[in-house]
Amino acid sequence: MSNLRPWLEEKSQEAIEQFLGEIPRLYFEGGQLQKLYSLLSDYDFIESKINHPSFGIQTLIKDYNLIENTRIFNYPESNAETIESLNLIFNTLFRSTPILIEDKKQLAAQLSGRLLHFKELDIINKLLQQISQTKTTCLRCLTACLTPPGSPLIRTLTGHSSSVYKVAITADVKYAVSSSHDRTLKVWELAPGKEIRTLTGHSDWVNVVAVTRDGKYAVSGSRDRTLKVWELATGKEIRTFTGHSHWVNAVAVTGDNKYVVSGSWDNTLKVWELATGKEICTLTGHSKSVNAVALTEDGKYAVSGSRDGTLKVWELATGKEIRTLTGHSKSVNAVALTGDGKYAVSGSDGKKLKVWDLATGKKIRTLTGHSSSVYAVAITGYGKYVVSGSWDNTLKVWDLATGKEIRTLTGHSDSVYAVAATEDGKYAVSGSTDRTLKVWDFLATGKEIRTLTGHSDSVNAVAVTGDGKYAVSSSTDRTLKVWDLATGKEIPTLTGHSDSVNAVVITGDGKYKVSGSRDGTLKVWELATGKEIRTLTGHSDSVNAVAVTGDGKYAVSGSRDGTLKVWDFLATGKEIRTLTGHSKSVNAVAVTGDGKYAVSGSTDGTLKVWDFLATGKEIRTLTGHSDSVNAVAVTGDGKYAVSGSINGTLKVWKLAMGKEIPTLTGHSKSVNPVAITRDGKYKVSGSTDGTLKVWELTTGKEIRTLTGHSKSVNAVAVTGDSKYAVSGSRDGTLKVWELATGKEISTFTGEDSILCCAVAQDGVTIVAGGESGNVHFFRLQGIEVQS
Repeated sequence: MSNLRPWLEEKSQEAIEQFLGEIPRLYFEGGQLQKLYSLLSDYDFIESKINHPSFGIQTLIKDYNLIENTRIFNYPESNAETIESLNLIFNTLFRSTPILIEDKKQLAAQLSGRLLHFKELDIINKLLQQISQTKTTCLRCLTACLTPPGSPLIRTLTGHSSSVYKVAITADVKYAVSSSHDRTLKVWELAPGKEIRTLTGHSDWVNVVAVTRDGKYAVSGSRDRTLKVWELATGKEIRTFTGHSHWVNAVAVTGDNKYVVSGSWDNTLKVWELATGKEICTLTGHSKSVNAVALTEDGKYAVSGSRDGTLKVWELATGKEIRTLTGHSKSVNAVALTGDGKYAVSGSDGKKLKVWDLATGKKIRTLTGHSSSVYAVAITGYGKYVVSGSWDNTLKVWDLATGKEIRTLTGHSDSVYAVAATEDGKYAVSGSTDRTLKVWDFLATGKEIRTLTGHSDSVNAVAVTGDGKYAVSSSTDRTLKVWDLATGKEIPTLTGHSDSVNAVVITGDGKYKVSGSRDGTLKVWELATGKEIRTLTGHSDSVNAVAVTGDGKYAVSGSRDGTLKVWDFLATGKEIRTLTGHSKSVNAVAVTGDGKYAVSGSTDGTLKVWDFLATGKEIRTLTGHSDSVNAVAVTGDGKYAVSGSINGTLKVWKLAMGKEIPTLTGHSKSVNPVAITRDGKYKVSGSTDGTLKVWELTTGKEIRTLTGHSKSVNAVAVTGDSKYAVSGSRDGTLKVWELATGKEISTFTGEDSILCCAVAQDGVTIVAGGESGNVHFFRLQGIEVQS
């Protein structure tokens, strides 16, 4: 068995799976567990297996899943660190499955980006060393820039182009359905994190979504005044319910999957027959918008909450209003029912919750304590407890039977918009405008177990799977995230900025990197270690652009505040001077090779040339663009500048005279970044249209178009030998292109938009900045680049 790997490679999938099933007996009894696992953690073996036509990622995961066999821990020969290491590799492969299925060449990046969190483990460190020696052309992460295995965030689901407002999970925990302000719904397979399909048809925001208990259909309600029923297996729109005269705010489906109840801004509820789309009845009585609706388990009754401050109980079979529950003085925002259908709990703008006996309509008690509007309510523990979330940033836990406030859960720094509880009543999960979720042991101790961070904007909705293992959150940042509630190991990544990183540049000697952020600061980093050297403060708004002089001594930054600042960024970190003259945001800046002049581009439609070091004076203004200038690049000899505009055009300028040469047209949308090859022959532009274009500098001729990004190209950089270009996109990918052929040679898929990138002088070290504020370091493997 000592030569196991060749043996495994020669066998069929079935034979290997059968052999793996015998490993606990063969290897533990023989004391040779370490030998097998060292083979399974060998990078060459992993790479060969994932690329083998008979195997692939799913089979590889099955191999590592062997470690889950509980018999392993009964053997004295088992090594705890080995078991931990192999589990980490298994979970890394699991998390990376959606990406590796699409692009096996990203194996090195996915393994290194996640496992660098654990490089102190011997097996992990050896695997990382093997990855660093691969001859495969790929991008390898130099820092731990991806979510580690074992952290609560399992994966991020991206695809919506606007805020994700609601999310629903099927009862079998296989699928999630999200609704968005981008007018679509998306169906996601939770295990691999894969988008199955997009449901299009609504002509305005999709405000709400519910799924039938059998998991076959989703029902959506929209600002376009309609509801739609979708077949989840095919994505087919089955039917549209029309009848509401205003936005649909709430939707629920009866447990038998027969009826849909909707609530609308038109002050009514409607009951629909799911199978036919027939409107059964309209429930009228509310004098203002219906904000929430809940159904009893038997499907006989609906309880609605309204902006008019009341709740109403309705008999669905007849459409009859049974009773009105009055007591709130302001809008009712949330309603929840106990499992037995006896009680309702409502939350209001009036800072109060109320508990109601549905059989009598009697208000049992009022729960007071919140100091602002209550927007989220959940009932848990078999109807014993209520958890509420409020604009006062707190959650409160109440004993439903007595109305006694058990405890207040504090920790969020902004409004709590969503709350969900596990079915066993042990834990609650809250989502907040502060961009975080928190997991609470709300009953036993009231303690915050962990904070789930990753969203870059307000968390709007939270759902917990029926087995209590996972939570799914949706956010204004346009993403959904899937979280493992049982874990939560916090291991830091290379962070420092508190908002998106908009610009990044590397000094000529390759020792340092300077990043500019939407948080208004610049940071200086040591490239070899990723260590933050210092923070440069002074801008009053977002830093959009950064350039450094060739000698690596000075930096020039451009800001949304309309100014540029010159910094002695390395020696002292001091601001030398501020350059004023642009009337609007400075979006781009470049420095000539001799370090004498800077060229800036602005939303005011102009470029300005500055004697930025010697005098700080503006030499000339370049006019000609009819709209915002987003990008500027300067040739190495300082003779020419290239600018890109929001109107999709590029212009070439002779800097000595300020003369415009040709205008380059071809992009169908805004030109965001521009780079010039070191030999001055070509320029590369990236656009919101998702493409890059290569142009001949002197003639303005378009050489070729590079396609592959699915969203806006935000950044582009060129290697020193002028052979390769690197691009970053809002689709979360970083791509490397061969300029001579236009061929895409390597891709890295991250977890948020790539907003900026730079290439070091060695031509293989790449730095990128993301929307989340993280800075990523990569090495381009498998090709030779001349510095």
